[in-house]
Amino acid sequence: MDFAKGRLRLQVEKWFAPHAAAPVRVTRISAASSGLTRCVRVEALRVGGPVTIFFFRHGNGTWCVFPPRSERPAMRA
Repeated sequence: MDFAKGRLRLQVEKWFAPHAAAPVRVTRISAASSGLTRCVRVEALRVGGPVTIFFFRHGNGTWCVFPPRSERPAMRA
């Protein structure tokens, strides 16, 4: 993935197409207790009601609408 396409601002613009008449706002920022997964909740008011999307930060620094894969336990010999 092109790193620039994974920036949070570009992801918000892609999913919400914000403009002055319908601004978006960050309503929550959270991090897992392990510090590995960060999540941002962005909300926009639309005619039909509020629209909310969660964005997750991946290990390579990009932001996506799907959470990163969790590390699975593995046995090694």
